[in-house]
Amino acid sequence: MTLLVASLSAVAAALVAGVVLRVPVVPALRRPSLDLRRFVPALAGVGAGAVVAAVSGSVALGVFPGLVVALAPSALRARRQAEAADEVHRAWPDALRDLIASVASGASLASALERLAQRGPHALRPAFDRYVTVSKTAGVVPALETVKRDLADPTSDRVLEVLMLAHERGGGMVTEILQDLAEATTRDLWALEQIRTENLEQKINARAVFVLPWIVLIALTAREGAIRDFYAAPAGVLVIAIGALASGFGMWLVGRLGREPDEPRVFGP
Repeated sequence: MTLLVASLSAVAAALVAGVVLRVPVVPALRRPSLDLRRFVPALAGVGAGAVVAAVSGSVALGVFPGLVVALAPSALRARRQAEAADEVHRAWPDALRDLIASVASGASLASALERLAQRGPHALRPAFDRYVTVSKTAGVVPALETVKRDLADPTSDRVLEVLMLAHERGGGMVTEILQDLAEATTRDLWALEQIRTENLEQKINARAVFVLPWIVLIALTAREGAIRDFYAAPAGVLVIAIGALASGFGMWLVGRLGREPDEPRVFGP
């Protein structure tokens, strides 16, 4: 009976997660082409909530962990998007050094940019594949504007604007401009890595503060006794609800305070 009630509560938590994630859980069942991968977060939340509730004997105690598990893929997708943007940022110093080497060997800046599509950093190759096509029909500057739209981040905007300027100036200034740009981009990356390293310990401690109390509470209610009976009673449910609200608000607040500020795209559209 406890497992059944826990499963129903976990389903409710999964439905809430579906609303937050904008996943139409119920209407999607009527569609002829059903993508089961969309239901994995909800099913994972149901399973986690049911297991916690069955172990602890408290239905309410399984709702918050189930909701957290159901929302975890959304956070993972956001993290992967941020990592993809970081790969682009880290790729620019190497790409600029490749351009410097090509220009120093006698190639034009336009030809050096075309070579990035084949031998440049992997994070930049897809964008410069389009550069090769557009540059042959519309010219170098429109092609770089296309790359800027594809990458769509402030660091790339600054680099590409300078590359446009270097192409327009031409001559012996190209190598000097590229060298200054490579040094400035490298310094920016070093500063960003230093900030992230200093914040890493605080982020780990903050996450531990939210996770450990729930682990301890589940461990305390895993065995029969007064503690388990209390959290199965209405007073215990109220305590769990207050703790879940406090934990949720704290996680949101820490995420907001620990989030890196978004740099505006000054040279973007």
